[in-house]
Amino acid sequence: MGRIVRVISEDGSVVCSAIDGTDIANTIERIHQPSAVVTAALGRLAMGASLIGYGLKSEDDSLTVRIDGGGPAGRLVAVSDSRGNVKCCADEYIIELPLKSNGKLDVGSAVGSSGTITVIKDLGLKEPYIGQTGLISGEIAEDITGYFAQSEQIPTVCALGVLVNPDLSVKRAGGYLIQLLPFAPESAIDCLERSIATLPSVTTMLDMGMSPKDIAERAMEGLSPQPLDGCEVSYLCDCSRERTLKILASLSPDDLRELSRDKSTEVVCHFCKTAYSFSREEIISLLERKLAK
Repeated sequence: MGRIVRVISEDGSVVCSAIDGTDIANTIERIHQPSAVVTAALGRLAMGASLIGYGLKSEDDSLTVRIDGGGPAGRLVAVSDSRGNVKCCADEYIIELPLKSNGKLDVGSAVGSSGTITVIKDLGLKEPYIGQTGLISGEIAEDITGYFAQSEQIPTVCALGVLVNPDLSVKRAGGYLIQLLPFAPESAIDCLERSIATLPSVTTMLDMGMSPKDIAERAMEGLSPQPLDGCEVSYLCDCSRERTLKILASLSPDDLRELSRDKSTEVVCHFCKTAYSFSREEIISLLERKLAK
């Protein structure tokens, strides 16, 4: 299990969430079996979505972050619930790119930077809230920062990191998200800028044995951070046979007729790779119900 925590400055003007999502990133690697650079990209996106989702107010709220960068990884999607549990997928999982000059994985080239980042918040209203901005670098943390600045006008600092082992397992994965409220004084902003300037990378801090609480407090050094809340988080897919059957029921009669020609129909979840099998009789029953309407 991973862990996410949230702290707030003493004057209530700055909030920081931090996550240790090493277990989540290892689950991503186990389920999707991606190459190292895609593991890093999906891990970062999952950490970011979890941090944003944890800020949702109602228990049934959910959040989707979609990145269409034009890179070889194609579209990347992560979905989080209000407790920070997350699932993710990509169009392409096996991509081999040379390392950057600093020896790090080239996530920006895998994701691409010529497209958009879209944030969809399902808050239980008639229509979801949808915000979209152009990508800055494809490195994901910078793109999330840019999204909040442009689309929601919230000054934000986001840092995400995934350290992949030579055997493609994940050694460390985590991140933090700092947001300033409109009444944040200049003194708080100056203090935050000084703290961030000397902050080690997320994976370095995790490798040093720092907890999410330690990271959040270190990021908010000088602002007298106070604990708000925290909980365990995991890679969690809410797919089910019943939900998949409803998706099949939404297909057109022509599509259902095509499926009914086979002895069975198998549907595989994009997020967890669980396979659901439906008999020809079940497909025909769906078709008959649709035609009877």
